[in-house]
Amino acid sequence: MSTASPLLAPQTVLDLDDWRARESSHTDRADALTAGRRARAARGQTHPVEDFLFTYYGYKPALLRRWHPGAAFALADAAQEARAEWRWYVRGADDTLRVDVRAFAAEKRLLLTGVATILAGTRGRSAQYGCFGMHEWAMLYRSEAPRHTAPLRLGSAGTDAVVESHELRCTHFDAFRFFTEDAVPRNRALLERATQAAHEQPGCLHAGMDLYKWAVKLGPLVPGDTLLDAFELARDIRSLDMRASPYDLRAWGFEPVAVETPEGKALYVTEQRAFTRRAEPLREQLLTHVRRALAA
Repeated sequence: MSTASPLLAPQTVLDLDDWRARESSHTDRADALTAGRRARAARGQTHPVEDFLFTYYGYKPALLRRWHPGAAFALADAAQEARAEWRWYVRGADDTLRVDVRAFAAEKRLLLTGVATILAGTRGRSAQYGCFGMHEWAMLYRSEAPRHTAPLRLGSAGTDAVVESHELRCTHFDAFRFFTEDAVPRNRALLERATQAAHEQPGCLHAGMDLYKWAVKLGPLVPGDTLLDAFELARDIRSLDMRASPYDLRAWGFEPVAVETPEGKALYVTEQRAFTRRAEPLREQLLTHVRRALAA
């Protein structure tokens, strides 16, 4: 009786014309997505919303441009290509090239296990929609040092008053860790890095944004289209994140979502639910890639 894992399906071989067309389409799409960032960087300028993914996560546009077929595919007639020298690739029979899943998993098992725990835990919980984006407000509570140069819509006192009129319900440690000292005890739960996986839930905007981070960290295991889909999702989520923040970004073309009002809350939750639906298949894809690597 075979003991092979059902997750380890045979690789599909992409012929030369097919995979080169996919690679070209990917680089064109990546270039379009990063054109604004690259142009601003050349001028020494930054954008408070659109550059966040590059500054916070620290991944350069060139990283998005590099196409991987993913672990489920092998590339025909590729053994002599430059990518044959890339890390985590191995030459196979008949001049093929494939991702060396076993080598990747052997070196990065701790990463894979951690990502699997977070993704599976998030997927297994019910989405929560009662935070209303208050994390950005909590980062300014009783502070004289705003995190961004944009003006505050309600001023410092008005921002503090909004925080005091809400229960803070943040579930994402990497947002919570930027709360001001006075805002920390106002949160429903005191979050820690060690217990991050126990609190992540699919309604959280930052949990959706982090799918981009996980896609990058999983490197060649993840197909290029999945990586760019995760980037686009994170970009769109960041837009809502900042529109619902205390900052006035109308000069940058972003109309505020006034979450201090009932109408703003309703709009925020509507968009939040839509992002939850968009994130679900991406989270499932990433979890599948991680589990296949662990099974290897």
